[in-house]
Amino acid sequence: MRHILIIGAGRSATSLIQYLLDKSEKENLFITIGDLSEENAQKFTQGHPNAKGIRFDVFNEAQRNEIIPQNDLIISMLPAHLHMEAAKDCLKHGKHMVTASYVSKEMQAIDEAVKEKGLVFMNEIGVDPGIDHMSAMKVIDHIRDQGGKMLLFESFTGGLIAPESDDNLWHYKFTWNPRNVVLAGQGGAAEFIQEGTYKYIPYHRLFRRTEFLDIEGYGRFEAYANRNSLKYRSIYGLEDILTLYRGTMRHVGFSKAWNMFVQLGMTDDGYTIPDSENLSYRAFVNLFLPYSPTDSVELKMRHNLKIDQDDIMWGKLEELDIFNPNKFIGIKDATPAQALQKILMDKWTLKPEDKDMIVMYHKFGYEVNGEKKQIDSSMVHIGEDQTYTAMAKTVGLPVAIAALKILNKEITTPGVQIPITREVYNPILEELATFGISFNEKHVPYMGYNPNNVSG
Repeated sequence: MRHILIIGAGRSATSLIQYLLDKSEKENLFITIGDLSEENAQKFTQGHPNAKGIRFDVFNEAQRNEIIPQNDLIISMLPAHLHMEAAKDCLKHGKHMVTASYVSKEMQAIDEAVKEKGLVFMNEIGVDPGIDHMSAMKVIDHIRDQGGKMLLFESFTGGLIAPESDDNLWHYKFTWNPRNVVLAGQGGAAEFIQEGTYKYIPYHRLFRRTEFLDIEGYGRFEAYANRNSLKYRSIYGLEDILTLYRGTMRHVGFSKAWNMFVQLGMTDDGYTIPDSENLSYRAFVNLFLPYSPTDSVELKMRHNLKIDQDDIMWGKLEELDIFNPNKFIGIKDATPAQALQKILMDKWTLKPEDKDMIVMYHKFGYEVNGEKKQIDSSMVHIGEDQTYTAMAKTVGLPVAIAALKILNKEITTPGVQIPITREVYNPILEELATFGISFNEKHVPYMGYNPNNVSG
């Protein structure tokens, strides 16, 4: 029997575990699920005879060196900064490894050692990164096979609420890590290239420089730039491309409203608020507004943001119950970002009956035989329920499929890698399509970069 260890049994692991359990008898697999909570790990086994749940602490070196050698492949679903604890033991004991996270500098540094042992350390095999890599490279390689030259590549992904569960003015709920949403765009300017000109958007302007996108059957969306698009020139072999832009998708109007929090300073994560656990929502808002012995918090807020009482922006703020004097942050030594997250989670947490949605869109501009052409490619996937969400499926299924194909020696190229080769993306995309995760590709007239498609 072949053994797989899954470290981390969070919400994104549901579809991953279900896939491997469904395949376990035919593929002769035994799945060990390790989590800090043994109860949580055992819950995920669903009483299956080919699985067990254990308490697993990735910082327990003795436990790692006991458990990892007993398995043929390790899947780490931990936060990205914790992968190396397991990776160094996978290397030491000669075990393959799969993660959904970006390749860190520390992970890349062991590439040669991983190759020397003939191991596959597959990273960035979730949704974004992951499905975005695979779907993009499939089209880019096809264009190159025709002798085409890439002129433009734009790529966008959004973790959103499904239309049937969209019931607030922001048209948004948390479908992934709320902290990542609150801190989005921080840590440096967004960098990209358009029509051969380098562009930079500082954080304080990020949410007022959005691009509109139309997805057939789902309407118009907006996107703001991701932090660093330029690194994908070398990753995708697009060193000479004129336009390269990657972004995050939201429903139209979200970014303009979110910018209110940015301008006030509520997304700052660099300092702590004294006595934050006893701070009311109303008092939190007042921290960022000028002092006035007579004006109310609401009046100061409207004046500061230059919005009227009948403005939709004001409606969005009121909907969050952000002026309530009887609700409290309740977090000791909270940063503004943590306090804002607490307020938002009150209103943006998914209800039991809610469904989430993943939307991905690529635009490829290229020239072949002197003619400029364009391919638009889009994928929309809606979750089943709160267990098998669209996010869990699009993150977990590629991880599970890759793991099994590595075990079956269908993916054999050794080293620390991401899924950008045909050996990896062709079979995985083909199987994902059987789960309803597929792309609609359309040949359209070449538009290039359209400045009229940008707001702000």
